[in-house]
Amino acid sequence: MAQAGIHGIVGVVTRKWTPASEWLVLGIVLGNLLPDADNLAVAVATVTGSPTAGLHRTFTHSLFTVTAVITVFQLIAIIAKRPRLGNLGLGLGIGMTMHIALDLLIWFDGVAVLWPLPMWINFWEGVTPPDWFAQLMSPLEMLFLALYFGGLAALAQRQSTDLGRVKWLKVWTAVQAILFLVFLVLVYTLNSGFMTIFGAVYLLSLGLALVVTVQMRQTIESPADPKGFRKPFGSLS
Repeated sequence: MAQAGIHGIVGVVTRKWTPASEWLVLGIVLGNLLPDADNLAVAVATVTGSPTAGLHRTFTHSLFTVTAVITVFQLIAIIAKRPRLGNLGLGLGIGMTMHIALDLLIWFDGVAVLWPLPMWINFWEGVTPPDWFAQLMSPLEMLFLALYFGGLAALAQRQSTDLGRVKWLKVWTAVQAILFLVFLVLVYTLNSGFMTIFGAVYLLSLGLALVVTVQMRQTIESPADPKGFRKPFGSLS
């Protein structure tokens, strides 16, 4: 988990080099965000008193899962005769692979890239960040999600796409920024219960990021070229 907002921002940036295939870039951005949804499994296990080992950075961070996602979507696209579903699946696979690579590069824990095989890769093995830095990582989740939302709002205004959603996107940006400040104080002052409160808010924020990404698909799928912005793709219907 190298900050969900960072993953989202990286996914959007790739649109500069991505072919204009409908739902491909949307899939890439969603794929960058989705792997950390495994924190929901961690939350459920925590609440029920079950073991949490092997639930994070495993099944959603596996290259086998990436392959399965791409394959399933390609088959559905062929059967349903809807090529954009194949583009979406390919984008999800690319985005998930990018997420895995980024976790390996800038996070301090291992990733089970070949789950269910017991093979963990950790480029930072033996490196232990100071406690204050490890604590800071939680509030920063909210800050980077604020930057992701704010970046989408600015991009939409520049491209004149999804303008009807910009107002709410700015509200969510402000909410995430406020949450960052609140959790920045709580993480260093709350003696117990911080992760319970933070975990619940984090999962809601990640879910919001996924919804916002789909809602802002015209903005995300309108990459710039030397002659201007391409015409946005149609709706998901």
